[in-house]
Amino acid sequence: MIQRIQSVYLFIAVIISAALIFVFPLWNNAEGVPVYAEDYLSIFIAFLASALLSLVSIFMFKNRKLQFVLGRLNILLNFFLLGVFVYWSLSLPGEMDISEKGIGMFLPIISIVFIVLANKAIKKDEDLVKSVDRLR
Repeated sequence: MIQRIQSVYLFIAVIISAALIFVFPLWNNAEGVPVYAEDYLSIFIAFLASALLSLVSIFMFKNRKLQFVLGRLNILLNFFLLGVFVYWSLSLPGEMDISEKGIGMFLPIISIVFIVLANKAIKKDEDLVKSVDRLR
């Protein structure tokens, strides 16, 4: 059942969290040098954990409840990443570290959108199975 729509949404979330962090910089520092996620180990690990959760969730198609819970956990992890980015961009004084924000800071938002879409499709599948079980 890997061909379901939620698997496509989760795979897109994997690509966003694992591949696009190497393409799009998080921000440019005061010297104009782009800063990527792999420059900060904690951010890099959080992005890879998000990708891993999405990848594991794809193959949990037989256990939809666990798949749904993993999706929610992944959403929380991406909100944590987003909160860290907002904290860094607002709390640092002046133009010291973050001079220009990059598209990489918004990758957790895009990932959250696709994980929410996947969770909606998982919930829809679960409701369909429950409705069929009532008819038996």
